Amino acid sequence: MKSRWITRWACLLGAFMLASVAGGAHALEVRDDRGVTSRWATPPQRIVTLLPSLTETVCDLGACDRIVGVDRHSNHPASVQKLTKLGGLDDANVELIVSLRPDVVLLGVSARVIDRLEALGLKVVALEPRTQDDVRRVVQKVGAVLGRVAESERLARRIDAEVDAAAAMVPKAARGWRVYYEVDSAPYAAGTSSFIGYTLQRLSQDNVVPASLGPFPRLNPEYVVRADPYLIMVGARSAPGLPHRPGWDRIRAVRDGRICIFTPSQVDVLSRPGPRMGEAARIMLACLQQQVARQTGAGS
Repeated sequence: MKSRWITRWACLLGAFMLASVAGGAHALEVRDDRGVTSRWATPPQRIVTLLPSLTETVCDLGACDRIVGVDRHSNHPASVQKLTKLGGLDDANVELIVSLRPDVVLLGVSARVIDRLEALGLKVVALEPRTQDDVRRVVQKVGAVLGRVAESERLARRIDAEVDAAAAMVPKAARGWRVYYEVDSAPYAAGTSSFIGYTLQRLSQDNVVPASLGPFPRLNPEYVVRADPYLIMVGARSAPGLPHRPGWDRIRAVRDGRICIFTPSQVDVLSRPGPRMGEAARIMLACLQQQVARQTGAGS
């Protein structure tokens, strides 16, 4: 798996560098996840980010000082907390964004303000990191926008190495557990094809939600009951009442108390497909280690 990733990353990097050479002194050019191409004579110096993972990626690539405004949920690193807050996915403040005179606005493909921003003459790069392959591609594209391709290559390698390090520490007794990772109490789950599912797989966990259902499917609660996970991972906001959902008392994880509840700050790390994925892997690892220790203690 890892060698396949390295090959794919090398191809992406090589393609970008080839385009740069071919373009010579012409405009920097980036094609976003909508297939829309944006060009700049020089790397953008005034950047607006409307997705926390994009904010973190820009900062990790050493360009935090170029960000002039962020969405309300961007809170890492601490320096971005003092920047102008521009709203969220559905209610971004277009007038305020325009007043910041950004050279580019980085946001998610599903953001509602894309058409309005482009109609006002702003350059928009829409990126949607949902799967692990998306994460690698987005890191590469953000690096291209910033003119920091080599730094984006190093970041991708670092993420992979950190997840590898966490995977090497998974207790033998915890390998192969059937895990249900709940994203939202609807319930929405992290499927095998999601970036969260990828990390679980690297940690030798068996996700009860197959790739065929998509990265973050909404499930019938009965599906989870039938899947009967051995371990449940869930955020603190979704955890209340989980054991009392109809039929969920039949799930092994609920019956035996094998539920890892993540704090809001941990959920921030776990839910953002970007530079802190290694930290996310360590949070999941700690959950597995705690459950093994609990079982060992119960058996002694």
